Amino acid sequence: MTDRALVVVRAGALTTVQDRGRPGYAHLGVPRSGALDGPAAALVNRLVGNSPDAAVLETTLNGCAVRPRSTVVVAVGGAPCPVAVGGRPAAWGAPVAVPAGELLEVGKALSGVRSYVAVSGGIAVEPVLGSRATDLLSGLGPAPLADGTVLPLGAPAGPHARVDVGPQPSPPAGLVLRVTLGPRADWFTADAVRAFTSRAYRVSSASNRIGLRTEGPALERARPGELPSEGMVLGAVQVPPDGRPVVFLADHPTTGGYPVIAVVRAADLPATAQAVPGTPVRFVAVRRR
Repeated sequence: MTDRALVVVRAGALTTVQDRGRPGYAHLGVPRSGALDGPAAALVNRLVGNSPDAAVLETTLNGCAVRPRSTVVVAVGGAPCPVAVGGRPAAWGAPVAVPAGELLEVGKALSGVRSYVAVSGGIAVEPVLGSRATDLLSGLGPAPLADGTVLPLGAPAGPHARVDVGPQPSPPAGLVLRVTLGPRADWFTADAVRAFTSRAYRVSSASNRIGLRTEGPALERARPGELPSEGMVLGAVQVPPDGRPVVFLADHPTTGGYPVIAVVRAADLPATAQAVPGTPVRFVAVRRR
């Protein structure tokens, strides 16, 4: 039994292991996966001295609690939340030492959706296709955490940062998603395309790591029927039969038959990870670069 490990005491609503994902395997039907809020995951890794591709924990809404078997340095970022070590309040957004056997508690998100927990050395579960990320769609990678799960840790890569707090953006009060129209915008009426880029939508409670679902104006088709399945990319805005746009996120399917009206700029996607249900969403058309 190694002492470089974490024991999961409370798994929370959905806590998964994530890193930068496994791009390059769409031709095999494997999504990219990885942390939905990539900048937040990269920051907490930097705070504890990890490399940018080290695996972290991604929590959903109500956090988690873990107990290290050896002294470690941790950092919690992403969605702001209370943090405690051994029952005592600890810093959020900064490196914190957790002695062996003490309980690290990551509490309920005060705003936003997903918090990220980096541990010195990184989560060292067995990689699959070069990544340790949990993919909820394909089932690749480790299963979502359960109470009692033991997670191995790697060796610390370097000293932790000497900062009081690592600045990071607040969860969005509203999402502004820049989109390039196409490839199937011509499957919708001109009025539908105008509505898509001018009317307000809201984040649906049915959103998950696969896609951000929206509530708002239904987009009317100009063409009946369905497409043969074609490739889907990260950020694709697919429109299912109910007419409400869905923004594909990290665990999205690699093919689909519903038309894609637009694709969201990659730089705008991390904010979707922190958008709670009801958050206003606007799609803004920009020219293809």
